[in-house]
Amino acid sequence: MKRVKSGCILQTLVFLQKEDCGFSKEAQLKYNLEEVEKYKKELEKNKTRYQILGVAEQADSSVIVRVRKHLNDKTDVSEYFN
Repeated sequence: MKRVKSGCILQTLVFLQKEDCGFSKEAQLKYNLEEVEKYKKELEKNKTRYQILGVAEQADSSVIVRVRKHLNDKTDVSEYFN
């Protein structure tokens, strides 16, 4: 029998707009950064333990976010978040 002792998920998320959205590059970047903040607030609202590992703005105005999330409250993941 096996059992998960601890675990986290590592995600790389890309926040971007469609090519034909009609926004300038600066407006797209601003909108994408706002979406990142909304994502963080949603994680906090849901009381998800998370750690942002990196945020990178790209030349095409997309934003790449690397995040480590604790999804199961029944396991101890302190080794991942220290």
